[in-house]
Amino acid sequence: MVNGIRKRIGIIFNFSHSWLGGVYYIQNIIKGLNLLEDEIKPTIVIFHNEDLSGFAKEINYTYLELVSWNFISIYKGYFLSWLFQKNLFIQDILDNFQLDGIYPLYDQPVSVKNKQIKIVAWFPDLQHKFYPKYFGFINLVFREIRLKLMLKNSNVLVVSSNDVASHFKKFYKIPSSCRIHVFPFISFVDGVNFENIDDLLVKYKLPKKYFIVSNQFYEHKNHIVVFKALSILKEKNIKTHIVFTGKMDDYRNPLFIKELENKIIDFGISEYVSLLGMIPRSDQLCLLKHSQAVIQPSLFEGWSTVIEDANFQKNIR
Repeated sequence: MVNGIRKRIGIIFNFSHSWLGGVYYIQNIIKGLNLLEDEIKPTIVIFHNEDLSGFAKEINYTYLELVSWNFISIYKGYFLSWLFQKNLFIQDILDNFQLDGIYPLYDQPVSVKNKQIKIVAWFPDLQHKFYPKYFGFINLVFREIRLKLMLKNSNVLVVSSNDVASHFKKFYKIPSSCRIHVFPFISFVDGVNFENIDDLLVKYKLPKKYFIVSNQFYEHKNHIVVFKALSILKEKNIKTHIVFTGKMDDYRNPLFIKELENKIIDFGISEYVSLLGMIPRSDQLCLLKHSQAVIQPSLFEGWSTVIEDANFQKNIR
């Protein structure tokens, strides 16, 4: 707070509602501000798309403003921004809401006119550099353009781990005008009833002992290795049950879910697998808490919300 006036930080909340990692990331970093002394707490203005309005309303923070915003589509936004030399993703926000900074900004086709406002970018990881096979050609090309413009036009790039920071320095020339900050986030698990596990076991038809995997069903999340492990355990007559939560849809490979379901049948492990799909977050966190261990089989993560969620659970694999 300067001269009795709080800093005003704009938060761009414009993810796909199916990308829960991004949704929970924003929720948690704002919840973390509750730990600050009151006099240094900023006012947070969340600019959210319609799909994320419910998630925005879940955030408990004293100095919070919610603004429903009609964001321009990605390709149209880049084309028109280049045409008019104005960042149409955020320029109207910057011109009308008296912000001191804005975060996390993905799309910066041109630099903004309001030079006094801190422009802070965030990018989860550089998976496409290590596993390009999971990206289409157009997606790869656009991702490279997006990243290079982000680095060129940002004051700061925030990443969630030292690993991601090292990858950026390895693959890109970082302009002197852009600083990289590592900001590991944590999960704030509040308002969850951890005592109703017996009700959840009945609700989802689960055994008392189980392991859990909580990832979206993307190919790089590597669910298949868990199925293979289950088949080996079955051959050794070791009965192990694994619960899977997460949205069962891979936009990059629409046939992937069916392939996984067929693998379960081929391995003969149907009785040892529970595919719950998307469940309420409170249910998921309670199942995490009471599992024998949380399994993270993913091939590549910049950081992992699931791992942060599991910090209250002793065993992580």
